[in-house]
Amino acid sequence: MIAHLQGKLVEKTPTEVIIDCNGVGYHVNISLHTYSLLPSSEAIKLYTYLQIKEDAHTLFGFVEKSEREIFKMLLSVSGIGAGIARTMLSSLEPRQIIQALASGDVVTIQSIKGIGSKTAQRAILDLKDKVLKLYDLDEVSMSQSNTNKDEALSALEVLGFIRKSAEKVVEKIVKENPDATVESIIKQALKNL
Repeated sequence: MIAHLQGKLVEKTPTEVIIDCNGVGYHVNISLHTYSLLPSSEAIKLYTYLQIKEDAHTLFGFVEKSEREIFKMLLSVSGIGAGIARTMLSSLEPRQIIQALASGDVVTIQSIKGIGSKTAQRAILDLKDKVLKLYDLDEVSMSQSNTNKDEALSALEVLGFIRKSAEKVVEKIVKENPDATVESIIKQALKNL
């Protein structure tokens, strides 16, 4: 219904902005990702999604069209409403959400506040094929790095490290070097633990 808004940025907080479009102020809900991308100038353009419910018309805004598309995809999953979808886009970069869905990474999706294991599994089940097709990802490389990460975590657990702290370190290593071998992940993790 409202595809985008272009106007003057009147107010901004990490969760919402008010945009003046020719004298009409629009209250727009945003994610932290969009907040981080907002320009410092007053002139602003946001791609929007209007959610219409019985008791409210809520406008969500995104700096990037791709983030809006991910938001709409997440809304199609049973159990994920606009609030949780916005929390997901605030907790993780859109690219991380796409990778987690494509690789079936339940742990990453479940780490988001408000998402339990069933909802995480349902999101992966509903969106994995769509994400792989839409973003032209190579499922083999996604699962390969995920396998390396899992093997490294298992090895670190055997060595006596607590899984939670090891996961954070390994996650950081894999993010910096997605093609890292199991051995290099373990070696780097041992230096940082």
